[in-house]
Amino acid sequence: MNGTTTRLRSPPPTNGHFSNGAIPHRPDSPDMIKRRSSFPSANGGNICCGGVRNAHFLKWTAADVLGLPLHHPVPCVFAASLLFFMAVEYTLSMIPSSAQPFDLGFVATTNLHRLLAARPALNTLLAGLNTVYVGMQTTYIIWTWVIEGRPRATISALFMFTCRGILGYATQLPLPQEFLGSGADFPVGNVSFFLFYSGHVAASVIASLDMKRMQRWGLAYTFDFLNVLQAIRLLTTRGHYTIDLAVGVGAGMLFDSLAGKYVDTKKTLCT
Repeated sequence: MNGTTTRLRSPPPTNGHFSNGAIPHRPDSPDMIKRRSSFPSANGGNICCGGVRNAHFLKWTAADVLGLPLHHPVPCVFAASLLFFMAVEYTLSMIPSSAQPFDLGFVATTNLHRLLAARPALNTLLAGLNTVYVGMQTTYIIWTWVIEGRPRATISALFMFTCRGILGYATQLPLPQEFLGSGADFPVGNVSFFLFYSGHVAASVIASLDMKRMQRWGLAYTFDFLNVLQAIRLLTTRGHYTIDLAVGVGAGMLFDSLAGKYVDTKKTLCT
């Protein structure tokens, strides 16, 4: 009024709102600005470009690369093995359909095969001993459930033999021409059986893993040793291919793990 201009000011916000209903905007803190800038934009192109700019390998140093074999020798060995077997696979002559499968385990046990072929009584004796070992596996696996109340090994064996039956029927491999059968071998009586994969080996692994969980180390190592002898005998008699035995080991570990998860799930639901 006296030559001065009066500036009108809005009243202070009440309950976090201005009088016109607008919500006041607080300035972002430096940490919030930095955090927002680290997130990629909703635009697909910006995500792609931002991902490349922030790629992990761009942070590698020469020391990181040169020190990789020292700090991570196992993955480096696997990487070298990958390159080696790629070269082998792509240059190897395929086995013709009219020929028997090539098995390195059969080659390694050639002399033992000749020994058992020349001595049928010895072959029958070893088959009988192997059948006793299979009975030991079966007894232990059932014992853990029926007597000790721990069903994991039994469930694992049921999982394993079910999967073996499905795969064994789905892909029926030819019986090796040099197979040395015996009426004392399991299954007893020279009956037919699935080659893929070895239930003998897988069940032994399941029993051994349970023994180790229970810290029955002596029994577990005994089973492991007998399983190795069993695998050698099965290769010697041409009762299984090498791949059957290798997958049998993996199957025992896999189904023991799955059975453990199943048991843990049931315990969680019950509690």
